[in-house]
Amino acid sequence: MQLEVGSILEGKVTGITKFGAFVELPDKKTGMVHISEVAATYVKEITDHVTEGQTVKVKVLSIGEDGKISLSIKKAQAPAPRQAAPRRPAFSGRPGDYEWQSSAPRSESFEDMMSRFKATSDEKISDLKRSLDSKHGGFGRKPRGNGPQQ
Repeated sequence: MQLEVGSILEGKVTGITKFGAFVELPDKKTGMVHISEVAATYVKEITDHVTEGQTVKVKVLSIGEDGKISLSIKKAQAPAPRQAAPRRPAFSGRPGDYEWQSSAPRSESFEDMMSRFKATSDEKISDLKRSLDSKHGGFGRKPRGNGPQQ
């Protein structure tokens, strides 16, 4: 059987190192799965994900001219269904805590978009001023002088 880049095979883990796992493929060939290709999440300890003697599905990433075979376990698995992230309010009232909204295509004119942007901006500025006023006692700044003026 000829190995081809992109093919998905089953193999047996024959060795584990700090940087990856060696997998024996059909025809007694051995390839290596780098630690970054073991799982879709961050892998600190490879032994948390694979064990020696375990049969795994791997995808052939590359075959070097020197015969080294690069493999991936995470790319051999079907992609996990994407879950929608929980919606957060766009602005919670704290400066710097603004989350950009998705830019879904809309059928409104440039003027409509600008007026909506201006209204939103004015609203945020007034919220910010109100927040700052409450922190400073709600009093305006008093002019500073060099003593009593007559």
